Amino acid sequence: MSRVANSPVEVPAAVTVTLKGQELSVKGGKGTLALQIHADVEVVQNDSVLSFNTRNSAKQTRALAGTTRALVSNMVNGVEKGFEKKLQLVGVGYRVKVEGKTVNLSVGLSHPVNYTLPEGVTAETTSQTELVLKSADKQQLGQVAAEIRAFREPEPYKGKGIRYADERVHRKEAKKK
Repeated sequence: MSRVANSPVEVPAAVTVTLKGQELSVKGGKGTLALQIHADVEVVQNDSVLSFNTRNSAKQTRALAGTTRALVSNMVNGVEKGFEKKLQLVGVGYRVKVEGKTVNLSVGLSHPVNYTLPEGVTAETTSQTELVLKSADKQQLGQVAAEIRAFREPEPYKGKGIRYADERVHRKEAKKK
């Protein structure tokens, strides 16, 4: 069995886990998340501990058990604490502004970019060049951050663009005559 699937997920007291057949629902202070579990993976709930087993010994099934365990662990952490991603805008005149569920980006294009946030994701700005995205769903948060970054990815010569706060951009030397 997968080594990841061997370790159980402990559910805190503030989080409620409901298991109905292959449908798992996690509810906490930050929201509610649901997951449809694959038929080959068995989830066993004992008090405040979730353990994951496989229904057969196929290699793919063992991998699915580990993936399911990681997804459930992220769901439990998300509804309890939440996740956040920080984006930085680097470049002259690059600005970000949040108005309700819309993120307004000025990133050197001929037009301003307006990105509408999906349900469950919130955004705030700490300065004109920093954007903080928050959500209980780690997958959705990563997807939203990637979509915003795709409007102007960091370029390797001057380093201008939208980057993650912990991202290092490998800089290239300019062409010499």
